[in-house]
Amino acid sequence: MTLVAPAAPKLFATLNSLPEPTRIRVVALLNQRLADAIDLQAQCKQAHWNVKGPQFIALHKLFDEVHEAVAGHVDLIAERVVQLGGVAAGTVRLAAQASELEEYPLVVGTGMDHVRLLAAALGAFGSRIAATIRELDGLGDAGSTDLCTEVSRGIDQWLWFVEAHRQTH
Repeated sequence: MTLVAPAAPKLFATLNSLPEPTRIRVVALLNQRLADAIDLQAQCKQAHWNVKGPQFIALHKLFDEVHEAVAGHVDLIAERVVQLGGVAAGTVRLAAQASELEEYPLVVGTGMDHVRLLAAALGAFGSRIAATIRELDGLGDAGSTDLCTEVSRGIDQWLWFVEAHRQTH
């Protein structure tokens, strides 16, 4: 069975000051980032559960902390969608179908391989959220722009923490 995301429903009535055409576009953008964030959250847990090697405990804890932070970003994005009168498309199946992130491999060799893969996923998400910020800014939605800027800063920080495990100088 092929799962197809339903067409965007008409927005729920709200007294939000953004015009409806803007809210429709913002909801679509944020739902795309929501799919990516849910995928990123799952990738963090995949690394957390399966890391092995001499740095096991440090990486196991780090990946869990990144997961918790990304879960907070997921919640912020989803709630903004609903605030704008949209429906947060946050099911796992919809996220898997819509995510633009690369698939995380099931079998990964070493802890440093997990570091490399998770850094790549964080970097890819960071690039996408930055592009979304630029687009939201052009749409005049300061609230969503600010929210995505907060998410971007958080992702940048966790990318730094993850990348620091493989940098030698």
